[in-house]
Amino acid sequence: MSEEVSTKLGFIRETISQTEVGGVRLRGIDWFAWATGGASNTVLLTAETGVAELLVTGQDAWVLTDEIEAQRLKDEELPSHLKLHINPWADAAAREAFVREATDGGIVISDRCNNATPQEQSIPHSLQQHKRVLLPTELDRYRHVGQQASAAMTEVLQAAQPTWTEYQLAGAGAEALWARGLHPALTLVAGERRLPLYRHATPTGEKIGRQAMLVFCARGYGLYANLTRFVCFGSLTDDEAQLHRYVCEIEAKALSASQPGMTLDAVYYALAQAYEQHGFPHAIREHHQGGTTGYLAREIVANPTTTDFLTENMAIAWNPSLTGAKVEDTFVILKDGKLENLTFDQNFPSVEVEGRLRPVPLEK
Repeated sequence: MSEEVSTKLGFIRETISQTEVGGVRLRGIDWFAWATGGASNTVLLTAETGVAELLVTGQDAWVLTDEIEAQRLKDEELPSHLKLHINPWADAAAREAFVREATDGGIVISDRCNNATPQEQSIPHSLQQHKRVLLPTELDRYRHVGQQASAAMTEVLQAAQPTWTEYQLAGAGAEALWARGLHPALTLVAGERRLPLYRHATPTGEKIGRQAMLVFCARGYGLYANLTRFVCFGSLTDDEAQLHRYVCEIEAKALSASQPGMTLDAVYYALAQAYEQHGFPHAIREHHQGGTTGYLAREIVANPTTTDFLTENMAIAWNPSLTGAKVEDTFVILKDGKLENLTFDQNFPSVEVEGRLRPVPLEK
């Protein structure tokens, strides 16, 4: 078993000991990937839970799944030495009986509590925090995901044509991510007409026209690379270019504030102040501003009441926006508070803003 998986089982067993429960049961796609060192229990991309779960007790760890999935998971996904408990697909009760036996009928901590089972309790903050702070091997995988996602984005926007529909642009984005082994968990597109109207623009059959925004939440090894880019067929107007400059300057305040020991609400207020200083005092209410990321597209979305602390080796993705302009990349907070941009692509146009290279629209 890898050192990473052993470390995480240690975190889980520490929780079991501290809370005096019978075990920990992890059903979610996010928690399963975290605990297994990047394995996937995903079949249905839109589901929050997968086709297998992990049960950990003080002595053992099992992957619980059914006869449909077991062999594929064993061959292609799971780290070695994790035990499998396989139940008939039509007999969910068999799995529940096994869990009761393995945990001596005790209380079980779970990431997705079953409301019909009073013996289940939510995951404590201490274990949540372990999931949100990256180990070196996780960071290595995250770098790969970020590089592949940004390369896919660049490839698609370089190929895009104004006659493409938003569906076509989103589909090309999804295809480029799949080709690199990444799940297209989210592909948002807004073309020329819809770009000023909607912050969360799900794609339609409209032609994109003169310009478009493409947003990715790309998942690999359970980790999310979040990024936003623009393409313009022709040149931006002075007003358009200024808006893109403004969002980068606003984002710079959030990035500079993203230091170990800083709380998320403090970063939110830094963004609010930056919007106001640029003459857009209400813009912060028009879209969420991002927050921490990792095994969820956003682990915690920053707002005025989120007092969670940022730490070293935590990933962040801020996405300030104005009407028709937005900026977003996925960063990790390194030692001494330095930020590493996991989704930077030197082949995409950028400008320097407060010492960091930030993307600008690709003008074609």
